[in-house]
Amino acid sequence: MEAELKNKEFDEETKILNKLSHRDIKATSTRVLVLKTMIRAGCALSIGDLEEALETVDKSTIFRTLTLFHEHRLVHCIDDGSGSLKYAVCQDDCDCSLEKEHVHFYCERCHKTYCFEGLSIPRIILPKNFKTNEANFVFKGVCKNCSER
Repeated sequence: MEAELKNKEFDEETKILNKLSHRDIKATSTRVLVLKTMIRAGCALSIGDLEEALETVDKSTIFRTLTLFHEHRLVHCIDDGSGSLKYAVCQDDCDCSLEKEHVHFYCERCHKTYCFEGLSIPRIILPKNFKTNEANFVFKGVCKNCSER
């Protein structure tokens, strides 16, 4: 049982190191910790969420880490209307282009934001001389976990 747990932890650590390497980000203990926390959460997190989860890491370090992750397209930002930007880990093949943008869901009960990577944002034809740089498509309602309670 203990060997299985160590293998699982080793696999998780390897996955995290590979994700950082894939995006040309040097692995530091803080970066590994932030990324591990984000992956384990299973939903998008705000700086405040990460600060609460990582008591040993200060807010400015979290902000700098997320900024680096975003610049290297390891995470994407979501404005879900809650007043705090949320950050979610990108898939390995994501280049954060407009074509890769996907739908998000904000739960009004638990305040978690989820990525629906299989649902692309619908194509909209804008009027002449308008150019889209990014799109944000957020559904709001009650998530599966909250509706089952």
